[in-house]
Amino acid sequence: MSGIKGNRCSWVVRRLILWVLLTNVLLVLYCLTNSLQGNNGSFQQATCPVTVAKLLKRNVSVPRQSPKSGECSPKVNIMFMKTHKTASSTMLNILFRFGEKHKLKFALPNGRNDFFYPSPFRCSQVKDYRPGDCFNIVCNHMRFDHQEVAKLLAPDAVYITILRDPVALFESAFHYYHRVVPLTWRIDGEDKLARFLNSPQSFYSANAFNSFYLKNLLLFDFGLDNNLEADDPRVARIINDLSKRFYLVLFAEYFDESLVLLKDTLCWTTEDILYFKLNARRSSSVSHLTPELRAKALQWNKADWRLYQHFNATFWARVEAYGREKMKQEVNELRRRNSEMKEICIEEGAAVEAQNIQDRRFLPWQPIGEASILGYNMKKNIDPKFRRICEKMLTPEIQYLSKLGVSLWLTRLWGWLKDAVWI
Repeated sequence: MSGIKGNRCSWVVRRLILWVLLTNVLLVLYCLTNSLQGNNGSFQQATCPVTVAKLLKRNVSVPRQSPKSGECSPKVNIMFMKTHKTASSTMLNILFRFGEKHKLKFALPNGRNDFFYPSPFRCSQVKDYRPGDCFNIVCNHMRFDHQEVAKLLAPDAVYITILRDPVALFESAFHYYHRVVPLTWRIDGEDKLARFLNSPQSFYSANAFNSFYLKNLLLFDFGLDNNLEADDPRVARIINDLSKRFYLVLFAEYFDESLVLLKDTLCWTTEDILYFKLNARRSSSVSHLTPELRAKALQWNKADWRLYQHFNATFWARVEAYGREKMKQEVNELRRRNSEMKEICIEEGAAVEAQNIQDRRFLPWQPIGEASILGYNMKKNIDPKFRRICEKMLTPEIQYLSKLGVSLWLTRLWGWLKDAVWI
């Protein structure tokens, strides 16, 4: 028996050593690449010239309305600030499909699926970027820097982002990222989240590796200090600044209503905003917080909560201006069309566990050490006229980026590493 235990212990130690070595190699690669990207024209002043932006706009395939008709023309210059754990992957799929359909020019990352997050965004991180280049859509994960982003887009670009209840976001981020946040490794017990919330200062350090995943993640994504307290005067200035930058703020909790406002803002059609929910977790992996723990999570992420409250108020003011009855009708129509597409595209009409996904084209990226993200099986006998749209709507972010021409070698190397060691 002792021999068996010894062999198992030796296997665990070897696996841990392999994990540490490979992780360090990958981190070095990430750091070197970040350094090269950061130093390669990080602060170049060249912006998207108005003349080039107008030429780019003329080359897209979006139908234009006659000025005499009184109808709007679809907006094609869009900055979507993709925040973490906010249904933003579903939103990304909508933008990818719209951009492909109308031959829009994406600013895409290079070598991985984000713009070298958590480093601040720099234009040089864009694939094949040259100073003065113009793009229609910027939408991948980044740590926001408005001055840098603005260099890529025409002055009429519409800035959009999405938020989520900070408690739900914190719970999701904690479970999804805890294996890449060393601060959580020393938390004992089965319910690490509860232990952390009962004494966060015992486990948190502002300067620790990847600590931003554990506190005010929304603020961090927007390029700001996530350790600010909610009553710090800078938080009010930040909210005011973001209000000026972002024309429309969507909400994960009111996703359908958000899409209706998006359609109205961008002059799109209902077909443009159809979606299947992507990157959803299985319900058994979600921690249902008690009222006491929810209050503690809210207190811990209070700066994010203040941000959320402000934009939640502006969101419902927009809904009122749009018209409650009209909104209800539009939401019902969107849900009806989505249900039709589920019936057409999805085997058994629902998401399945990762191990039950038959085609790897539709297998979403999984967190380290578990396969908790659901995906879909596409029906085999689909009417040919729907096959292409079904494939696009079901394609996860990583695979869609590959289709758009991103090499993703760093992302795939990281994926191989985590699967080799943990699965």
